[in-house]
Amino acid sequence: MAVPKASDVLAEELRERILSGEFPEGAALPPERELVVQTHMSRTTVREALRILEVQGLVKIKAGRAGGAFVQRPGEESMARSVGLLIRGRQIRLAALLETREGLEPFCAKLAARNRTAADLEALVDLNQAVADAGDLADFLHANIDWHLAVARASHNELLIGMMMALGPAIYSATHNEEFIDDVVRATTVRAHTAINRAIRDQDPAAALRRMERHVHSYSEEVAAVEARTDIDID
Repeated sequence: MAVPKASDVLAEELRERILSGEFPEGAALPPERELVVQTHMSRTTVREALRILEVQGLVKIKAGRAGGAFVQRPGEESMARSVGLLIRGRQIRLAALLETREGLEPFCAKLAARNRTAADLEALVDLNQAVADAGDLADFLHANIDWHLAVARASHNELLIGMMMALGPAIYSATHNEEFIDDVVRATTVRAHTAINRAIRDQDPAAALRRMERHVHSYSEEVAAVEARTDIDID
């Protein structure tokens, strides 16, 4: 029977106290020496437990006389890191990434049309202009990912934002290839973004969903066509 390490047990206890709200965001956890006394565990065990919480994004450890472990709530970045590690660690196929994107992004666009603010809309317009103005392939891909992430941010759904933050870098790495992105694809991308922006601006959820569906599906088809032409396995 596997016996959990003492540091894992302490980290789990502190994690539950943080997530339950007993330790609010910004509050300092008890000092190391106090935790040693309370738990009857060694200082090394206490430090290891705090490092676990730091890696999980639940505390920020500051050094110095005024330092300590301070509570922070997990955000979209924590989720993106976890999903990103899963994608890289399991070497998730590009086809699976694109399927996930086709499932998520139309709904992001639908919610963006409902929930967007004036600032969200301004960001979408500016980022699509950056896509149009991009010079080399890397600039284009970065601007394109930023625009898609901005649609997710305009949805104001934290889970969707976290998922898109994780998917973006993985799709960038897999499609950083001139075979996939030519001048025709660039021009088509800008036009598609413009149409989606218009639906979001007009707060038309059905049109935003439909146009994003068409956009991401067309991109997936283009990737598949390039695979067939070049006979290169990009998974």
